[in-house]
Amino acid sequence: MKLPHRRHVLYLAAGAAALSAMPRIAKAQTYPNKFVRLVVPFQAGGQIDIVGRIISQWLSQQLGQQFVVDNRPGAGSNIGTETVIRAPADGYTLLMVGSSSAINATLYDNLKFNFIRDTVPVASINRIPHVLEAHPSFFAKTVPELIAYAKSNPGKVSVATTPKGTGPYMTAELFRMMTGIDVVLVPYRAEAQMLTDLLGSQVQVAFGATSAALEHIKAGKLRALGVASAARLAMLPDVPTIGDTVAGFEASGWSGIVAPRNTPVEIVEKLHNEINAGLAEPKMAARLVDVGVTVFATSSAQFAKHITEETEKWAKVIKFAGIKAD
Repeated sequence: MKLPHRRHVLYLAAGAAALSAMPRIAKAQTYPNKFVRLVVPFQAGGQIDIVGRIISQWLSQQLGQQFVVDNRPGAGSNIGTETVIRAPADGYTLLMVGSSSAINATLYDNLKFNFIRDTVPVASINRIPHVLEAHPSFFAKTVPELIAYAKSNPGKVSVATTPKGTGPYMTAELFRMMTGIDVVLVPYRAEAQMLTDLLGSQVQVAFGATSAALEHIKAGKLRALGVASAARLAMLPDVPTIGDTVAGFEASGWSGIVAPRNTPVEIVEKLHNEINAGLAEPKMAARLVDVGVTVFATSSAQFAKHITEETEKWAKVIKFAGIKAD
């Protein structure tokens, strides 16, 4: 029997591949054909929730179906995360994630999921800058002065933070680890209460979200000693980075969107492209800046790398400080 010509074989193979890809392409083209649920694993009204609602509104407008925010707070974001991981991998249940996802991987001993293994990164959205702030009456006006005083007076400086395991708390622990200073961390249940006590001089120094303290810093009611970001912030251009004093220091909150593992690649790419288009749109970017965050647009692969690096970074800090979940 005469064997088919090689070119004909290749043609048939290509045709078969194209046919097998057609259902996936068709699914991506028709997606979404019903409402999409974006689970936010935090209380309504917080910064990540607000960002999630901004992105949901954009995706609803661009894709012609409602993207509905579903708040599922609890257990440091683990309840909402598990809800999405157990959902069908069809693109209709997505998760708004933050740095807590990278922290929780080590902080909690008995998670019923592996965040990196069980999710697929869709798109990074923003960074949340942290600031080392002080009451104006506190004598240290710079990061070097604070470090010098803390080294000369071990255990005498109390540093207020948001709850254990949150971004600002972990940033404070990273600061302790990299400087070798002995300070007492005082975690508050809510950043609003922490700021109230800081403004009232009941605590002298704190790590918190720049957005929450910005108005008070600009009014002179608080002093920014340094920002934890890798570069100076446009919102506080005169405030040096902590890294200017502590080489290699960098810590910021962040948020983005992931989907359950095995979500079709075509759907992930469609969502990624639409989100990045929104982040590049000037009005959208301005809305994010207004809520105190900076745009953090990457490829899906870069976002995956970022999540892995953050997970490894905070694992080292948690083990160094011996932090346990409450």
